[in-house]
Amino acid sequence: MREMIDRGLSERRALAVARMSASAFRYEPRPDRNVELREHIHALAVRHKRYGVGMIHLKLRQAGWPVNYKRVERLYQQAKLQVRRRKRKKVAVADRQPLFRPTAANQVWSMDFVFDRTAEGRVLKCLTIVDDATHEAVAVEVERAISGNGVARVLDRLALRRGLPQVIRSDNGKEFCGKAMVKWGHERGVALRLIEPGKPNQNAYIESFNGRLRDECLNEHWFQNLLHARTVIETWRREYNEERPKKILGGLTPAAYAKRMAEIGYPNPGL
Repeated sequence: MREMIDRGLSERRALAVARMSASAFRYEPRPDRNVELREHIHALAVRHKRYGVGMIHLKLRQAGWPVNYKRVERLYQQAKLQVRRRKRKKVAVADRQPLFRPTAANQVWSMDFVFDRTAEGRVLKCLTIVDDATHEAVAVEVERAISGNGVARVLDRLALRRGLPQVIRSDNGKEFCGKAMVKWGHERGVALRLIEPGKPNQNAYIESFNGRLRDECLNEHWFQNLLHARTVIETWRREYNEERPKKILGGLTPAAYAKRMAEIGYPNPGL
């Protein structure tokens, strides 16, 4: 088109020959207004490798970016940042029933064990404890081995800074239902509730947390030794509580949700 005009053909005639409108010929693309947003999305995706577009959108809103989900999703897909899905084991579908949701912190805690290994092949045993009401990761205790007495010592240590719950829910592992824990619960006035064997859905809050811990932390790091594992996992736990927004909590972090719950009672997560 420009070549025909340079050879002496009028613009009108050149447009007619090329079958192009004058507006299309004179169009100049607008500057990309998403440059800075693209950079932020990419930076979040690099830092949080297991965050999908939903979590990145929440992190942007948390940082003060008033962007809608569809815009973030479009830029995320253009950058080809999709999280690779890991294959999960197929399990038989069990009967699902709604899990009771506590209305205040320290009413019900859930706890479980998650296992991993350090570089030399030695076992890591992680005791995970979650507050069912606030979704806070109360503790992730990392040891080579933890007995029932060890679980009791961890809970007593937590009592000094947070207090104890009314109820603790767990599976039927020997560390949770042995003499040490039964005695501890009786002396502290804490009710120990055991789920039915083979029904992890009855402890869904801790199961969900364990999935996030596995996906976003354990599978993303190669732990050199026990100290390295403790440092990395504790850093992730603090970030989970204080920086990681959750959709079910209305985009708040567990720590912020716990603070609101303490101030105004049981809040609506959608607020």
